Amino acid sequence: MSFRRGVVRQSKFRHVFAQAWKAEHCIDDVRVSRVTWDGPLCAVNPKFTAVVIESGGGGAFLVLPLNKSGRIDQATPTVCGHSAPVLDVQWCPHDDNVIASASEDCTVKVWQIPDGGLTGPMTEPVVTLEGHSKRVGILAWHPTAFNILLTAGCDNLVCVWDVGTGELVYQIADAHPDLIYSVSWNREGSAICTVCKDKALRVIDPRRGTVLKVKEKVHDGTRPMRAVFLSDGKILTTGFSRMSERQLALWDTSDMSEPMAVQEMDTSNGVLLPYYDPDTNMVYLCGKGDCTIRYFEVTDESPYVHFLSLYSSKEPQRGAGFLSKRGVDVNKCEIARFYKLHERKVEPISMTVPRKSDLFQGDLYPDTASVEPSLLAEDWIAGQDAPPLLVSLSGGYVGAPSKNRDTLRNKPKLSSQGSGTDSPPIIRSPTLRLTKIRRTDFHRSNVHCSCFSAQASLLFLLVSFSSVFFAAIRP
Repeated sequence: MSFRRGVVRQSKFRHVFAQAWKAEHCIDDVRVSRVTWDGPLCAVNPKFTAVVIESGGGGAFLVLPLNKSGRIDQATPTVCGHSAPVLDVQWCPHDDNVIASASEDCTVKVWQIPDGGLTGPMTEPVVTLEGHSKRVGILAWHPTAFNILLTAGCDNLVCVWDVGTGELVYQIADAHPDLIYSVSWNREGSAICTVCKDKALRVIDPRRGTVLKVKEKVHDGTRPMRAVFLSDGKILTTGFSRMSERQLALWDTSDMSEPMAVQEMDTSNGVLLPYYDPDTNMVYLCGKGDCTIRYFEVTDESPYVHFLSLYSSKEPQRGAGFLSKRGVDVNKCEIARFYKLHERKVEPISMTVPRKSDLFQGDLYPDTASVEPSLLAEDWIAGQDAPPLLVSLSGGYVGAPSKNRDTLRNKPKLSSQGSGTDSPPIIRSPTLRLTKIRRTDFHRSNVHCSCFSAQASLLFLLVSFSSVFFAAIRP
């Protein structure tokens, strides 16, 4: 019937469910930083997990192999080259061993982590970037150009660096009149979007330093906001309403007069941190101090932002790390993984699509961004843009061994009994017959051994009884 059409929205991500890993797979005794900064405090890539931790006399963060679990000893080496608390860490998307850290000491440092993790405290960075006059709390690597890093600090400056030379190539000084809350690159790396304490959303060309679009009062509340570029050029923002209700809004950069969609959630005080997956077009919202993770799907159909579900737990989160798509387990149909920060624990949470088949699910895993950059730093500085290079996740897929692999390798021959008859062919399997014969022989041998053991035991009892009897009647 026609009245049922459109009641249920068709989507392969409608039944995504979140599941926390068991306690033995968590990381325990991690002293997560208590710094008063609304950042994730954690960064994850397919090789390592980095967590900002408490440190006396400076700033430090912990780097562990991704498969590390269990209790972390207090003597575990850390990256401890900052003279003030670390506010943000971000892994380079084009080198899984390179990580950048921003600190209250007004510097940004880039580190080279050896394969296998740290063997001792690391105090000397590869390069130190000095250009901010106040603390630096935002880092954003360029998505396609090699060695291009963006930083933003409390001095209202946005700086773009060439990490390979340590040179400051661009600086945006006049675009923001107040504190910058977040910065996000678009998919090609040709523009950035920022949100500021003046409640305005800006789209900026970082190479020319010009503001392309401005939207005043994206959210009416005074609490911090966040913004992230989507793969199709739209912008998703999180913030607060005038009544302190947390909101999510979707904006079309071609017409920012009104939002495409607005959703109100609750009245909590935690800042919503958006994590966007361009492959599935899903957005995950983690609030600092919350016990939940909400996830939405963004589509071209009204109302454009569709709520899917939420993960709820008993303990609040102090931050969260979002694993790159190259690190998820495609064997289990895992499409995303979070590393939730507790007060003294790091807990992995998997987002999974339920599927019955053991085969690689190509519709869940489109080609994702590769570790190879599309451009060199000098090419992007010269004005070139390019989309990210893509790689298939099926190359890293290890299929489960087939239960019938021997049968499939040696297919039985078909033969028919008699001639001129319509009887169906009979499948003759000599391997199966041989297995039956061996099992029968083994059973018979067991029976013979059991009978022999029983006879020997009876004979032993008779001999023992006779010796006792004759000893008793002997005068």
